[in-house]
Amino acid sequence: MGKLSGRVALVTGAGQGVGKGIASALAQEGAAVVLTGRTLAKVQQAAAAIGAQGGRVLALECNVKEAVSLERCVAETVRQFGGLNILVNNAQEVPLGTLAEVTEHAFAAGWESGPLATFRLMKLCHPHLRNGGCIVNLASPAAMRWDASGYGVYAAVKEAIRSLTRAAACEWAKDGIRTNAILPLANSPGMEWWTRERPAEAAAFIATVPMQRVGDCEADIGRFVATLCSDDCRYVNGQSIAVDGGQAYLG
Repeated sequence: MGKLSGRVALVTGAGQGVGKGIASALAQEGAAVVLTGRTLAKVQQAAAAIGAQGGRVLALECNVKEAVSLERCVAETVRQFGGLNILVNNAQEVPLGTLAEVTEHAFAAGWESGPLATFRLMKLCHPHLRNGGCIVNLASPAAMRWDASGYGVYAAVKEAIRSLTRAAACEWAKDGIRTNAILPLANSPGMEWWTRERPAEAAAFIATVPMQRVGDCEADIGRFVATLCSDDCRYVNGQSIAVDGGQAYLG
């Protein structure tokens, strides 16, 4: 019996990278996991891999920028598994570039896929999460950089998610719902691309990580999220936790 046996989790952006790693770790601890993403084939492939290890999984196509799509996703999750106990808001379009370079369209996409989608999903899931539910929102250590050049818009949408997290933690604790944010540094497809295409820049960044490595999507990030969602962390609420080998300083 895993720590999350009998619970149902919904993970957005779970077709690859951090989302897939989190979904896999939750399933290994016994949760039934709904994986969502814009590209159904990719989510189905991820779900099949997790299911082959014995996990109870469901793949759903979901565009987090569309309110109707989010509503359908939550309804189908509850219909298929009879409830919902864990929500992980991971999906995010990444608007990178200097303030002069980032377009309003990219900023809007980052806002709609990040804080607005997080806001909508938290409200949709709230009735189902009462009395023991858990929300984990993904923020970013990019917002902790002393030099935010090239990351200002991305950091802005991620900081908005942290604000929503804190508000939900304060307002919904009375309903038995815990809400926390993690700021991960993980070997996602984006990180792999950066390491491959800009090796010198990536190496210089990794050198600033005290543990001298980038986290594994499942073993480092996913396993931590699974623990955070378990009763082992039942008194942890409203926190922003950097899961990044010590690179960011949140003090």
